[in-house]
Amino acid sequence: MPDNRPVALDEIDRQLISLLQINARESVAMLARQLGIARTTVTSRLARLEKTKVISGYGVRLGQRLIDGGLQAYVGIKVQPRSGKDVVRRLSAMGQVQQLCTVSGEFDYVAWLRSDSPEQLDQLLDQIGSVEGVEKTTTSIILSSKVDRG
Repeated sequence: MPDNRPVALDEIDRQLISLLQINARESVAMLARQLGIARTTVTSRLARLEKTKVISGYGVRLGQRLIDGGLQAYVGIKVQPRSGKDVVRRLSAMGQVQQLCTVSGEFDYVAWLRSDSPEQLDQLLDQIGSVEGVEKTTTSIILSSKVDRG
């Protein structure tokens, strides 16, 4: 049975996470130097943070040059009662859906989409709107990113 208790983070854990959010490929030696602690301490803290799923993985952030070649949008999605599971399954199969979150408020979900062109975005929005159980969508195209902590 998984342990769902919150993990207690101290200030060093928070600083370590912040440094990794800036550069997830930073060396253990450099992290230790920046934090003023031993490399073995950094290594053991990283292992603990990974084991407890505070850090669930490391990834690649695309440069703005690549992202600028296409469009990104957020779509608020309202679904009919008891159709959420099917809608999530269908949206999960769409490669341009980068992230799908359950939210409070007017919409049930918010999806972050990435497409190569306005035409592709239009087709994707038509696809999402035609998914059985989707009642309403509202789209906001991202014009620029002011803060991105990845």
